[in-house]
Amino acid sequence: MTMSIFEIIMLLCFGFAWPTSIYRSYKARSNRGKSIEFLIIILIGYMSGILHKFFYAYDFVIFLYAINLVMVAIDLFLYFRNKRLEESQPTS
Repeated sequence: MTMSIFEIIMLLCFGFAWPTSIYRSYKARSNRGKSIEFLIIILIGYMSGILHKFFYAYDFVIFLYAINLVMVAIDLFLYFRNKRLEESQPTS
């Protein structure tokens, strides 16, 4: 089992980007500029990374995948919250 420093850097970079996305989703109360398809694809990617680590190359990097997965799940939750908020707003 060897860890890839590049895999770690990639996950850390994405990991630092998700809090910004979550904050913007929370504050905006809108899905403007968001893509449900994108979030689901990223979620599947992180799940695949976790499964790969679990079955083939278990190391601590699995926790970076898990943290990123949780952040994407939060952003996905906010997507549905914002969708509900947008639908309850009267259109002008």
